[in-house]
Amino acid sequence: MDEPSCRECSRTVEPRFRFCPWCAAPLRLKAVEFFRAVEARDGDGDALRVSVYRPGDGVEPQVRVSVWRADGEATAALSLSEAEAARMATFVLRAAAPSPEPASS
Repeated sequence: MDEPSCRECSRTVEPRFRFCPWCAAPLRLKAVEFFRAVEARDGDGDALRVSVYRPGDGVEPQVRVSVWRADGEATAALSLSEAEAARMATFVLRAAAPSPEPASS
């Protein structure tokens, strides 16, 4: 199996590196965002972390969703395919859209 190479300088880079040791370019294409939970009776600060892995990360493109407690510990995680993530995004956008106000007569 060929070792991955840097997109910027094309030199071979071991998979354990997050940045190219030759040119310092980032090797992983991942976007991460935290979404705060609605304040609960048992504490606050809990969050949902969504990580989007794009092609070239050494993993299949996917969306990883994890639940984080306020103390910084992940309590659950799962990965969705790009298709399932798009379906979830469509569901949330449609379900969260404000209802149209009834027309006045």
